[in-house]
Formats: sequence, C-alpha cells, structure tokens
Amino acid sequence: MQSESEASVRLRFAPSPTGYPHLGNIRTALFNWLFARRHGGKFILRIEDTDVARKVEGAVETILDSLRWLGLNWDEGPYFQSQRLSFYREIVHGLIEEGHAYLCYCSPERLETMRREQAKRKQPPKYDRRCRNLTQHERTQLGATGIAPVIRFKTPLEGETTFYDLIHGTVTFKHDTLDDFVLLKSDGYPTYHLANVVDDHSMTISHVLRADEWLSSTPRHVLLYQALNWQPPQFAHLPMILGPDRAKLSKRHGATTITEYQKQGYLPDAMINFLALLGWSLDDRTELLSREELIKHFSLKRVGKTAAIFNKDKLEWMNGVYLRKLSLGEFVQQAMPFLDRDLPGSVKRPLDSRYVSQILPLVQERAKTLAEVPQLTSFFFLDELQYDTGLLLSGKRDAQSAVNVMAIASQKLGEVTTWDATTLEGILRPLTIELNLATGEFFGLLRVAVTGRTAAPPLFQTMAVLGKEKCLKRLDMAMQSLSTHPN
Repeated sequence: MQSESEASVRLRFAPSPTGYPHLGNIRTALFNWLFARRHGGKFILRIEDTDVARKVEGAVETILDSLRWLGLNWDEGPYFQSQRLSFYREIVHGLIEEGHAYLCYCSPERLETMRREQAKRKQPPKYDRRCRNLTQHERTQLGATGIAPVIRFKTPLEGETTFYDLIHGTVTFKHDTLDDFVLLKSDGYPTYHLANVVDDHSMTISHVLRADEWLSSTPRHVLLYQALNWQPPQFAHLPMILGPDRAKLSKRHGATTITEYQKQGYLPDAMINFLALLGWSLDDRTELLSREELIKHFSLKRVGKTAAIFNKDKLEWMNGVYLRKLSLGEFVQQAMPFLDRDLPGSVKRPLDSRYVSQILPLVQERAKTLAEVPQLTSFFFLDELQYDTGLLLSGKRDAQSAVNVMAIASQKLGEVTTWDATTLEGILRPLTIELNLATGEFFGLLRVAVTGRTAAPPLFQTMAVLGKEKCLKRLDMAMQSLSTHPN
C-alpha cells in the first residue's frame, strides 16, 4: 500500500456541468487542491460533460469562475470528456473482445418493468443479466432490429473485491451485491464509471479524493482497473456535509451555490477556511487558518469518517473576522461593488471613494458580510430620510418636547466652527445636563434625527462624517415631521 505522500502526486477535480457548484463540490475541490499543494503535486481540472441530457447551460463557466474566485488555481486543464469519446469506445471494444463486457439490447421499458417487479419482491434494483450470455446468433438477430445497445461490464458472479481507502481503511464488497453496470450508453457516451477510470489512468492520477457517496461505486472501478490490467490510484472518500439537524444539506440550511455566497459578500479566504473545517481539523481548538497554514498542515489523517455539520452562523462569524482583518483600503475596494449594486437608485453614482473611506471604518467592526454594508451605511448617502415618528418619540417623550430639544441642539450645533467627533461630543454631552435629560434619551433622539434609525455607528463619528450642513438639515426635517404629530 502506498503512503499518502507518494512522490508523484497528481489529483483532479472532476465536476459535472449538470448543475452549478455547491458547497459539497467545492469542498471536494479544496481538499484535492490542498493535498496537491501540500505534497508539491499537480491539481488537474477535468469537466465530466458526458451526461448531455442533463447539462446545464453556463455551468462550465460558473465552475471555472468559482474556482478562480476562491483562488483554487489548477495546473492542467480544463479537460473535457466530450472531446475524448473515440478513446472511451476503443477501450470498451477491447473489453468486449477480452470477455469483460457485453452488448445489452434491453429496452428502457423492459428495465423499468424489471425494477418494479424487484421492488414488489423487496429486492434491490439490479440488472438481471438477461443479455449476458446471448449466443452470437441472438446478438445478430437483435442487432438487425435496429436497437441501439448499451455495453455492460461483466461483473464476476462470485467472490468479493477489497480495496484500501485512506480514510475508511480496508473496505470489502461481495460481488453478488453488484450488478453488470453500464459502461457505454446507447448514444455512444460513456458512463461515469468508465470515463473516470479511463481518464484517471490516462492522466496518471495518483489519488482520488471524492465524496463518500462514491464509496459504493469503488468496487466497480477496482474491477474495471483489474480487467484493463491497470494499477488503480489511491482512494479517499470524504465525509458528507449535513445540516445542523443532521439531515442532508439543502437550500433550507443555506446550501446555495457557491456563487450565491460570493454575491452575499463572503470573502474567498473566509470560505476557504470554513470549507476546510468541514470534515478536517488541525486540532480540537484552532478555527482560524490562513491558506498557507492549511497547505502546511493538511493531511488525510485528520479527515473524519463521520459527516461534517454545516453551520451558517459560524460562517458569518468567520467572515466577520476576515472582514476586520482587511486594511481600510482593502475593505473599501471589496465593499464598493456591493454599495454600487445595492444602495438605492436615488444615490448618485459614481460613489465618491473618499467619502466612502470616511464611512466604512464606522461599520467594519459590525459587518458580517460585504452585502450588509449598503444596509448599514445607506443613510450616509441619502439626501432625505423617511422618519418613523414613533422612533423619534421613543422614551415616551411628547412631540413638542422632542422638537424643543432638537431645536436647542440645532442652535448649539449651528455655532460650531470645527466639525469633528471630539468637538461635537464636547458640546452635546454637557447639553444633557442643561436639558435635564438622560444621556441615552438625548443621544438616542439625535441618532434617530440624523440617521433615521435607532441602531447606527457611534453618534459623534457619524455626525462628523455626515457633515454640519447635512446634520442640521436632518434635524430640521425631523422637527418638521413632528410638527403635525398629535401630542
């Protein structure tokens, strides 16, 4: 048995464009990439596009863009299986000649009837091998009918297949639990079982890291390697990803495509860190690891056998940590496309990057995703606010007294010549004593007046960024909104 640090390390990520990449796909890509980088090997990208009927338009481009966004650079490819059809057919015809495969003429209708009968008898659905031992005369007759056959592998009827998995250890499957699986479909396209074995061999793949769901297919692949007299790669089947309720990950758990996480404002490095911990760990306490640290420490010995649990709250927390690590320039650069996309249409474009650079330090500690930044900061960009008078009157103050307080504050602020956070605090904090108001009540009123909301960045810094003219205008508009309010 080879060790996981075999000298010539070559791994592949082989997605099918039958859908857009989701967390499970990308976690598989990441583990292959980390393993290759850890051992100085090659990471190969192969597109398994032989399922023509289920191919999704634009899926290939989305797969490539997702890998690029996450920085999972590949060394070779992308290779496309659809460009290698003649090669697969040549391999299959060799298997037929050597007695390892045969033509099957059973119609889809017959196969469906067979499965229904097996289900009634509570038997596992499995091809009954009707065409396995046809005579040459019978094959000739069936071929003359124009039926396009599939080609099936001739699985041994007795015995068992054993292989070693780098995560699960020694695994054995009895042959009587396997069927004669299809190698080549009637349209001439290979199945996954054939194409991935042929390509892994021709691309000299040393390690196959893939999802746990493929563990039960591995004996078929091992048998195929044996029939072709090829050395199989080393296998490692990665644990499933489940939701917090331990059910299969789905959209209700937040299992959207990886591009949705990009649109929601998650950082690539945060996603890499989070995905790496879905099934692997450095120890029982370390949660924040840079890309370089992940490469340095990644080992299949630390990959678990049990399912990993997806936790959206943890992802948000982790992304917030990575956002706070950004310099102001980096934060502005990352947030600007989200501001441009999501701020109200009334906000003038292009945005003033100098003004944005004054605003963003006030929310960098609070934002969990970049997509939250427009919501957290929108009041900075608006010319007019829509006031909820109930917020202005919180604390059970009446409208007239609230107007009086704001009028006094406005008059004091109108006299200010140096408009910065320190000066504003020096004027407004003593005013609470003059007005005989609790600090929270007075500052809460001013906060709603200048931002339109009760939760906002620190008041004096917010007012300093908004500027004198805008703050005084908003105080005046807040007072106007209360002027018609019944006491």
